[in-house]
Amino acid sequence: MGRLIRIVRGLGVALLFAVVALCLAITIVPPFLDRIYYDGPVSRHYDGTHFFNPDGAIDVPAPPGTSRQGFILRWLLGDDDRPQWPVGIAVKPARPAPFAAPRGMVATWVGHASVLVQAAGLNILTDPIWSDHASPLPPFGPKRVAEPGIRFDDLPKIDLIVISHNHYDHLDLPTLKRLWERDKPKIVTSLGNDALLRAHGIPATALDWGQSVSGAALNGLAPGAVIQCGNYEHCPDYRVHVTRNHHWSSRWGSDRNRALWSSFVIATRAGNIFFAGDTGAGDMGWPIEAARIGPIRLALIPIGAFRFWKGQMQSDAHVGPIQAVEMFKRLGASTAIPIHWGTFRLSYEQWDTPPRMLELALRCQGIARKRFAPLRIGQSLQVPGVSPVERVTPHCDERAIRRLE
Repeated sequence: MGRLIRIVRGLGVALLFAVVALCLAITIVPPFLDRIYYDGPVSRHYDGTHFFNPDGAIDVPAPPGTSRQGFILRWLLGDDDRPQWPVGIAVKPARPAPFAAPRGMVATWVGHASVLVQAAGLNILTDPIWSDHASPLPPFGPKRVAEPGIRFDDLPKIDLIVISHNHYDHLDLPTLKRLWERDKPKIVTSLGNDALLRAHGIPATALDWGQSVSGAALNGLAPGAVIQCGNYEHCPDYRVHVTRNHHWSSRWGSDRNRALWSSFVIATRAGNIFFAGDTGAGDMGWPIEAARIGPIRLALIPIGAFRFWKGQMQSDAHVGPIQAVEMFKRLGASTAIPIHWGTFRLSYEQWDTPPRMLELALRCQGIARKRFAPLRIGQSLQVPGVSPVERVTPHCDERAIRRLE
């Protein structure tokens, strides 16, 4: 009996020390996880220490009946009540050509927000992630349900990478390191993210909203230099515009909004490409601002991870399909590809809810499905040229949209 009492007391003391250690860790560790990625002048979206959305703050509340901390813990451990996703999705990986024709544009969906766009000899990757987990602590956190739509070794030489922000499903350091070591691509991102990349030996150009950089300047040539591109292979004839969107940033929680988030317009000889990055709707003025740069031949627009509890149609941080269609209209894009769905389970919608809801939302707005049709992971699209808007007779079934849980 005495021995049992000693064991119980020992366990109690150990538990007490564990609780004290946890409390100390919660108090002491976060400041060490904070990082200053950028130091610059105050602006309309930077207060001298943190970036912010000028059209309103992001609010991502936890689902009803739970705390944010509890939700995050269950989310990391996969122990929550979200709809089940398939364990795996069959993918037929693409084997892209080395580059596109002089005025051609081909887009291949790799998965999530990663797209290979080949335009007039220029090979572009958006937010590339080839890792199995989008997490600071793999194997915990979101795991891929589908292999990348292009095997890494089958990627053509990459000339340009754009990185929208520093969340793990968008800024994947292992992938970026491999790409830099193999191809030495030009990397363009928004303010502060370059510090993260440089710390891992990856050079990058970081710009503020409204700034742009030309391919000529990136390749060590004067901005006004005349470039001979007779064979159009890997021609540095492009301009990257960093444009506003509505999101937030963090790698560890304590460093929230220390680096900027953005969308992009990439001007090429084959036409303009818009990449929304990861975004909520905000004031919905920023797609109009991006459209002023010039006609958009291809838009890459997120439609997933919008449901933080059952029945939700969008969140402050992520647009859902209904808002994605409104974004498409405001951009005036000829063609769009829906991205940011079906790869990592990040929220409460079912695996195929985003594309199913998108089709219904397009019908409501009288937009031809082919202009904003989902691709399979690994599927390529020969992007049509800029053309007059084709409309169809609107048919809106809002009850069908609401039934998509």
